[in-house]
Amino acid sequence: MLEPILVNVTEEIVRGLVSFLLRGPEYQTFCKCQNCEWDTVALALNALPSKYVTSMEARDEAFKALNTPENIELINREIIRALHVVNKYPRH
Repeated sequence: MLEPILVNVTEEIVRGLVSFLLRGPEYQTFCKCQNCEWDTVALALNALPSKYVTSMEARDEAFKALNTPENIELINREIIRALHVVNKYPRH
C-alpha cells in the first residue's frame, strides 16, 4: 500500500513561480536570500486559496486544473505584490 501524502498544489506552483521570477531580469535587484524567498512564498500563499490533495493522481489533476491562464495571472499578481512587500520590508 502506498504512503498517503498531503500536498498543497497551490504551494508547489507558487514556489516554482517565485523561484523563476527571482532569477529573471525584472527582479535582479531584489534580494534572493532564502529568508526573502520564503517570506515571498508565504505572503503570496496567504492571499491565495489552498488546494490540498492526498494522492499523486489528485495532485496531477489539481495541477492541470490550476494551471490555466486566469489562475496563473492571479497567482503571479499575488507573487509580484508579495515580492514588493518583502523587498520594502526585508527580514534578513
